[in-house]
Amino acid sequence: MVSDESFIELRESVRSRLDLSNSTSDDQLLQVIEDAVFHFSEGQYLTIREKQKFVSRLFNSFRGLDVLQPLIDDKSITEIMINNFDEIFIEREGHVLRHPGKFESQDKLEDIIQLIVGKVNRVVNEASPIVDARLKDGSRVNVVLPPIAMKGPTMTIRKFPENPLTVDDLIQRGALSREVAEFLKKLVKAKYNIFIGGGTGSGKTTFLNALSNYIPADERIITIEDSAELQIRSVPNLVSLEVRNANTEGKGEITMRDLIKSSLRMRPNRIVVGEVRGGEALEMLQAMNTGHDGSLSTGHANNTYDMLSRLETMVLSGVQLPVEVIRKQISSAIDIMVHLSRLRDKSRRVVEISEITGVVNGEIQLNPLYVFEEEGESPEGKVIGGLKPSGNPLQNTLKIRMAGLAY
Repeated sequence: MVSDESFIELRESVRSRLDLSNSTSDDQLLQVIEDAVFHFSEGQYLTIREKQKFVSRLFNSFRGLDVLQPLIDDKSITEIMINNFDEIFIEREGHVLRHPGKFESQDKLEDIIQLIVGKVNRVVNEASPIVDARLKDGSRVNVVLPPIAMKGPTMTIRKFPENPLTVDDLIQRGALSREVAEFLKKLVKAKYNIFIGGGTGSGKTTFLNALSNYIPADERIITIEDSAELQIRSVPNLVSLEVRNANTEGKGEITMRDLIKSSLRMRPNRIVVGEVRGGEALEMLQAMNTGHDGSLSTGHANNTYDMLSRLETMVLSGVQLPVEVIRKQISSAIDIMVHLSRLRDKSRRVVEISEITGVVNGEIQLNPLYVFEEEGESPEGKVIGGLKPSGNPLQNTLKIRMAGLAY
């Protein structure tokens, strides 16, 4: 096992061998590293595997993301949580574990953070210590710097699969049944406006992405996100928009509200808003109400009723309107509410599908169509259960009939 001191010494040796006056290709860098490791290993009794790990670690420290790179490449890891340069946790199969690796110093971690945010034209520093960014593969990155983060630079990476999950994948994982998937497919094709709610880590973005692939290929779609994550591959006429933070002078900010307003002039058939968090909820509802049927969006909430309350609060954060007016906007804009949850066994399930039927006595009315029923628990601790029809029929069938689909 090679000590951190030896690693730092060897890395400096590699750096001294590089011709800094000219660009060095990856192959040339790899050759220099392999030569350095070969000479270092003489008398060290390193195995071939140890040498390979050493070469990989050195290469990543120059061209990759240092100790992060193997974690990024490991497809079984879904989340990486860095609390400080020497404190890293990972999530694998729903379980959070301490990772033994660490950055050599806080400065090295800060360098990696600047490398990541710089590639997506974001800025993070003491004046602006919080930023959202993404990796090349679309993985979501959140960074918080001192003095806001007390321990040191903090970074959380939500990884996304190289090949996004399809609805069939979600069925195999027990997130929903084939019957429910066919029902949702019919709703998407018939251009019902669908809003997906759920808590953190419940799989909202994954589900939205899977559902988006039911959109007919001959339509024009505009996606709007805070940090681009969606991977819609079934629609060729696709435009992806991403917000832009203000620069160091406080200028140049492009908000979700700006993007939604602009998207209406881009001749979309549908608008897909990755997640609404604030005043942009009003623009999203107005888009759904002005001829852009079939639009999709997500939001954070613990249940469907809480999601409706949060939508009201988000609209109020952007404009002062009577609550009654907001509720009418919501009920006329959104047709279907889908709620996801992460159960105690770490599985992500669709737990409710409800139809919004209107406003009665000032309250938005929900018609539950499918509700999750728990039937027990396996010896391994897996929750047994699934979505069951409530017995209530879909009341608004006009869009299905207009699309020529049977119901």
